[in-house]
Amino acid sequence: MSRIISGFADNLTLVVPKVGTRPTSDRVREALFSSLDARDEIRGRRVLDLYAGTGGLGLEAASRGAASVTLVEKAPAAAKVLRRNADAVLARAPKPPRGAPPRVDIVAQTVRSYLTGSGGLVDLVFFDPPYELSKDELAADLAALLPLLDAQALVVVERASRDGEPSWPAGLTLDVKKQYGDTTVWFALRD
Repeated sequence: MSRIISGFADNLTLVVPKVGTRPTSDRVREALFSSLDARDEIRGRRVLDLYAGTGGLGLEAASRGAASVTLVEKAPAAAKVLRRNADAVLARAPKPPRGAPPRVDIVAQTVRSYLTGSGGLVDLVFFDPPYELSKDELAADLAALLPLLDAQALVVVERASRDGEPSWPAGLTLDVKKQYGDTTVWFALRD
């Protein structure tokens, strides 16, 4: 079971496809978002969730005050679930005059084609690729991401601890590494 931990959609259970996704555990997500909240990295941000799966990371950011969230997922079944989860989160969003709901866009295509064809700048990126994505593919995706990063954007990469640190392209600098059992999360900043 995966759920939204905090914000206007607090405790909402997310739908998870039967196969093909590996949602970030609630424990890791809670620790990750505590760090992001402490850094004031969510409210008002333009968020990009690559390899979105169920949308847990991007939708958590939406619930906590992100201005916009783009969820990129190529698997058709997961993209369908993303739409259901996004609709459920947005149904709980504040309505004017109390506030404005975040914009949530779902892009059903490969991460690489999105990165090479997109134009909007982002402030916060969640990069939680499948474990089978090679280090070389990860490095290529990170390099392709650079033109979409606004100044001082934060990139959060989640990988199995056994995979080791990603190869950072020029323009991204490692800021913090956090390990949660078998999962490691790296925070990198746009130079």
